[in-house]
Amino acid sequence: MNNKFMQYLEDFLLPIADKLNNNRYLTALRDGFMVALPLIIFGSIFVVIANFPFLDKLIGEEAFATYQDLLGPASAATLSIMGTFVIIGIGYKLTEHYGGEAIYGGVVAFASFLILTPQVLDGVEGVIPTAVLGAEGMFLGIFTAFISAELYRFFVGKGWTIKMPAGVPGAVSKSFNALIPITFTLTAFLAVRIIFSFTPFDTVQNFIYTIIQEPLTVLGSGLPATIIAVLLIQVFWFFGLHGQIIVNSVFDPIWYALNDQNLTAFQAGTELPNIVTKQFVDSFLVGMGGSGMTLAVIILIFLIGRSRQLKELGKLGAPAGLFNVNEPIIFGLPIIMNPLVLIPWLVAPVIITVITYFAMSTGLVPPPAGIIVPWTTPPILNGFLATGNAWQGGVLQAFNLFIVMIIWWPFLKILDKNYYENEQKEETKSE
Repeated sequence: MNNKFMQYLEDFLLPIADKLNNNRYLTALRDGFMVALPLIIFGSIFVVIANFPFLDKLIGEEAFATYQDLLGPASAATLSIMGTFVIIGIGYKLTEHYGGEAIYGGVVAFASFLILTPQVLDGVEGVIPTAVLGAEGMFLGIFTAFISAELYRFFVGKGWTIKMPAGVPGAVSKSFNALIPITFTLTAFLAVRIIFSFTPFDTVQNFIYTIIQEPLTVLGSGLPATIIAVLLIQVFWFFGLHGQIIVNSVFDPIWYALNDQNLTAFQAGTELPNIVTKQFVDSFLVGMGGSGMTLAVIILIFLIGRSRQLKELGKLGAPAGLFNVNEPIIFGLPIIMNPLVLIPWLVAPVIITVITYFAMSTGLVPPPAGIIVPWTTPPILNGFLATGNAWQGGVLQAFNLFIVMIIWWPFLKILDKNYYENEQKEETKSE
């Protein structure tokens, strides 16, 4: 890699990263995700174990269903509601930054989020949908945590607290000190919920998803629409919003219909009519380590990583990444709100989409045959099966991983260098 290019990237990106890393909100965001990381990794491991590809064929569907039911709580109590831990972590860390009682900042953030959350599921009152406690509710949760922590700090700073006399146990005194600030903070969020209940959106969640999803409905199939869809997935993830949930909810009906047309043609032995299908996206983009094809990042970490942080992250993320579960990398690198990885995070999937499309349109690789391959199927095998057992599909996935590694290399090198130098500084301070 050209040294001048590397130097240019460092000169351009590192000052931006330094400024953003010194921003209290982004620091709280990063540290909040670190609070959730052990739970995310635990849940990711059991998602892989519970979804080994083709296990249902080996032990039977009934036994497989029982097996998944037994292991399901591991991910349901961690990965599925990871937004809960992130919200508490952000509120805690931001309040800690201000020198306040951090634990109250954490719990008021979560309580504020719950006030905004409709507690109805399939018409049943008093039930909190777990989906909104996970990645789906992350976007709203992040900003709720920021605002609630600021409101709590504001009310504490105004001295609107109950001062207990000397001799009262510390835990009791702190609890009463937090009572009025928490009350005012939660009341503000209750007012927001009431206001939204008189709008066509009904809830804040509906408002967010409506303004995001409606513009996507004008898009159709084909390469331009697919590029836009893939790019949006990456942009949403960068800001902490589950891009696949949002984009797939709009495109899945189109992609599945195209998939079925290919399956019918494949079974009849006729020419496959479509290139872009559900399996095109799932196998040749998401099916290479998860959103953003982060298996390539894990491989690079093992090849060029010097910092302890990245080395340990690679070890933790590799088993899950091999089966296309990449939450450890997304939240551990991190990818969310990290300016050092924004360019490869956005560019690599778009380039791979174009390469895959033209490889299939020119006949170098057969289009997806319409076969739904389990999403946890490792790369190479995934591409082979998706194209109707064509070896070219596996080769294309291997080639795409190599391209992603090339794109990520200079940026990961800079990130690793940044982490390594910070680690050296910390070691020097401790001596």
